[in-house]
Amino acid sequence: MTAKKRWLSHYPEEIPSSIDYEERSLQSYLKEAAARYPDKEALHFMGKEMTYNEIYRDALRLANGLRKIGIRKGDRVSIMLPNSPQAVISYYGVLLAGAIVVQTNPLYVERELSHQLHDSGAKIIICLDLVYPRVQNVRENSPLTHVIVTSLKDYLPFPKSLLYPLTQKKNISTITNRNDKNPIIAFAELTKTADNNEIVLDIDPKKDLALLQYTGGTTGPAKGVMLTHYNLVANTLQCRTWIHRMREGEERLLAVLPFFHVYGMTVVMNLSIMYAAKMIVFPKFNSRTVLKAVSKHKVTLFPGAPTMYIGLTHDEKIEKHDLSSIKACISGSAPLPLDVQQSFEKLTGGSLVEGYGLTEASPVVTANPIWGKRKTGSIGIPWPDTEVAVLHSSGELASYGEIGEIIVKGPQVMKGYWNRPEDTQASFKDGWLLTGDMGHMDEDGYFYVVDRKKDMIVAGGFNIYPREIEEVLFEHPAIQEAAVIGIPDKYRGETVKAFIVLKEGHTVPEDDLSVYCRKFLASYKIPQVYEYREELPKTAIGKVLRRVLSEEEKQKHENNNGC
Repeated sequence: MTAKKRWLSHYPEEIPSSIDYEERSLQSYLKEAAARYPDKEALHFMGKEMTYNEIYRDALRLANGLRKIGIRKGDRVSIMLPNSPQAVISYYGVLLAGAIVVQTNPLYVERELSHQLHDSGAKIIICLDLVYPRVQNVRENSPLTHVIVTSLKDYLPFPKSLLYPLTQKKNISTITNRNDKNPIIAFAELTKTADNNEIVLDIDPKKDLALLQYTGGTTGPAKGVMLTHYNLVANTLQCRTWIHRMREGEERLLAVLPFFHVYGMTVVMNLSIMYAAKMIVFPKFNSRTVLKAVSKHKVTLFPGAPTMYIGLTHDEKIEKHDLSSIKACISGSAPLPLDVQQSFEKLTGGSLVEGYGLTEASPVVTANPIWGKRKTGSIGIPWPDTEVAVLHSSGELASYGEIGEIIVKGPQVMKGYWNRPEDTQASFKDGWLLTGDMGHMDEDGYFYVVDRKKDMIVAGGFNIYPREIEEVLFEHPAIQEAAVIGIPDKYRGETVKAFIVLKEGHTVPEDDLSVYCRKFLASYKIPQVYEYREELPKTAIGKVLRRVLSEEEKQKHENNNGC
């Protein structure tokens, strides 16, 4: 199967169709940034500034500390941290030690944490003091040999570092002084006392793993996606090429997307390190805090998620902040509503475009040109050296406008799933990665996602894609967020239910919503049931969890039927 690359004619002249990929380790970019820009600020965190030299020094110390307690090339080290200096230092420190990073969501409950530790075989976990109780509860029956604990206060400036422990129930000293039979190590102590000697490693970028990134586990236990140094370097270089107006050593990126998610890891952390940019780091998103930071630090690049841009555009204080420094934003994880895109661009003067990716592709596959032709509702065109096509149910490539499964090829595509050869084999067809997303391509080579294959609703024999209905609901002036799922129906098999979050101060009756939807949707697609909510369940990057909504509905259905 060969895709016709019609999209290449829409590349801005500054973007080549193919680029040279450097076969080098991911961590080498931190070493290079520290050598070229030793005194340049690498990050700002709640008043704390760190230079590239300081980040590299602490990462080397962590790497030497890890080697001292037995970590060797190929061992797995779990990092369970929110965005913070420690998250950056840990990520690159693990790589400098020759180990494989296992990013672990700090919000994981014990069941999810236990599964990931066992599946990855992680020997060490680096975690925040606030999540240590969960680690402690699963540690005894896990492969962990050591736990390294840190606190946000470890990298806070005076006097915040003194005040922080007063607000916490536990602190590092009470944890590390425990008489547990297995060692607990203080992160701050390790990065102060360990050597900062460089460790000589024999890395094969195309074969050696840099990362095990676990999927969301929506269709079963979460799987570890094996991403090599080459995969991650390639996607970061593609990102740098796409944002072709970036200036090395001069950009300031808003780092609010979580680094433990592959999107934030690549388009914020790795891109910043590769281009010696300054990261303005936040452990979580808060619209008011972000507005102040953009204005104060003159943020130039803001990779984010639609819920973040929605939150900012609806903040009543937005007009009081200067956002004109923002040059570019790439939005991912969910559909970007047109009114949000237009409002945000009007407020900033920058360009906000929608892109698409998945964990198995490091993650970015396509995006609309930031300074070029873009199409509303489209996820854009493939990045350099990336092939994308649509596979029809017949097994052949689909024609223009025909819906099928989106398939991908490129240097950023994973090596496979960790210890799951059958799942790996099932995810590829003739060298193409099967994404599980349904979509189509237009005659210009721009792609559109209609929905996840597994989220499709079959009602009365009709295939219904929730995303299409959600996009219509997003355009209603009273609606801030919407999510659509299929629920059991004795006549149609399934029917459509919409969960609605209204804008503050707005109300709209269900009947009015149905009348509104009827203007834009076929009758069989119109929601039959509405539920108003204060908020919707989301992932750490703001993607609505339809799975959670479906599980809630399933439980209601079973309870109502006496199960």
